[in-house]
Amino acid sequence: MIPVNGEVLQLLLILGAGLFALGLYGVLTRKNTIGLLIGLELMANAVNLNLVAFGRYHGGTDGQVFTLFTIALTVAEVAVGLALVILLHRSRRSTDLDAAADLHG
Repeated sequence: MIPVNGEVLQLLLILGAGLFALGLYGVLTRKNTIGLLIGLELMANAVNLNLVAFGRYHGGTDGQVFTLFTIALTVAEVAVGLALVILLHRSRRSTDLDAAADLHG
């Protein structure tokens, strides 16, 4: 395994920040629900990268355990999100977020 010193940690944190910013840009600019879910997934993966980097830097396995937990939560989120997208597409024939705004009571 690659030892994580201060310089490697800094590079991993910069990479994580870049991935998070790219995901945030995708969430804020997309009107398509699939693009929104992809942006959220990218943001979650950036957080996972930071958790593993800090865990390796401190020498424990806590970061990997938290990462596995967040991956499980992300999988559940994607499953529910895709189910909602499928229902939206069946009812409105569109996956546009503006079409979802018309569904409120």
